[in-house]
Amino acid sequence: MHMQAVTGVGEQVSNPQTLPWSGIDAGAGCGLRTERWPFSLRIARTQADLAKVIEIRHSAYARHLPEPMCAAFRRPEASDTAPGCYLLLAESKLDGSPLGTMRIQTNAAAPLMLQSAIELPAWMQGKRLAEATRLGVTNAMTGRLVKAALFKAFYALCLDRDVDFMVIAARSPVDRQYVRLLFQDVYPGMGGIPLSYAFNLPHRVLYLDVKRVREQWEAASHPMLDFMCYTNHPDLQIGEPGRA
Repeated sequence: MHMQAVTGVGEQVSNPQTLPWSGIDAGAGCGLRTERWPFSLRIARTQADLAKVIEIRHSAYARHLPEPMCAAFRRPEASDTAPGCYLLLAESKLDGSPLGTMRIQTNAAAPLMLQSAIELPAWMQGKRLAEATRLGVTNAMTGRLVKAALFKAFYALCLDRDVDFMVIAARSPVDRQYVRLLFQDVYPGMGGIPLSYAFNLPHRVLYLDVKRVREQWEAASHPMLDFMCYTNHPDLQIGEPGRA
């Protein structure tokens, strides 16, 4: 998942406020911008939403895997509707077609899927965790922006739910793209770990410290900093109904 500084149509906001989608305090005088996307991004909630998630997930995996391997993606998975799991859905504003999806599992109700394959270190025990899986985006020109938006939604949701660590498992060479986002190895030097829920292919396990990463992005003058932390995207809606 290669994140670059991609943006939508934007306008300058003279009085920056706390970003409504995540609770990040942009700080006084830091030039908060508002940008619109040609798609909306929200949490899937209905059977119709789930059908769209399945459609884009299967089409994305089918571009890289033989049909016998990805045929199961034509159907929902148990984790799609499990407690503590969230399905992100990006939809075109033009025709409502699905453009991207990601599943986020928190450990609020059950251990992460990752924990079926690896024992997490002691410093992660008792912490609030969230694992991203089943990333799929359109192959159209908007795919890069959709992918960046999904990652922002992952980060925003973790901030909103007071998650301590974002966790991912990535195959080579995709793992290098996460490292560029300042993800770090959970176990440095361990190498790839076969995951039963990812075709037993070896994956590198990486994490991001949710509460410290903005500081790290700022120190590194990271190209994604403005997009992630100092831009308001009204088309990103990750709040739950009835939740303040």
